[in-house]
Amino acid sequence: MKPSSKARYSLHLAIDIAQCQGSGPVSLREVSLRQNISLKYLEQLAKVLTKEGYLTSIRGAQGGYLLSRSADEITAGDIMRAAEGGVLDIACITDSGVEACPRQQLCGTAQFWTGLRSAIDSYIDGTTIAELAADKSFVLH
Repeated sequence: MKPSSKARYSLHLAIDIAQCQGSGPVSLREVSLRQNISLKYLEQLAKVLTKEGYLTSIRGAQGGYLLSRSADEITAGDIMRAAEGGVLDIACITDSGVEACPRQQLCGTAQFWTGLRSAIDSYIDGTTIAELAADKSFVLH
């Protein structure tokens, strides 16, 4: 699995908002400047995360975005799947475990890929946005 820029930058967006949550709504312009991510791209990502129920949009001069629920209730997996449209593909298997590779029966690696997928899902679903926001290595610029 190679996370797309949508998944990576959506995580940056959610973490940035979580770190600023106590200050009120966070403007995408501020996130853009801090994270060095295009404002237009952040707008696209925020639209998806709002539609999926992870962000709330506040309109007006003092508007911006807030997390829709507590950062400890949202996982990295939630954000990544929302950004990717619900699918985080890995070689040889699809999100539902259905064969994706016509050679799967010949090469015998399906069990390996399924196990890897399970380990990745366990890790990303076990890591909350609150944990990532508390990580001192993710510093607002």
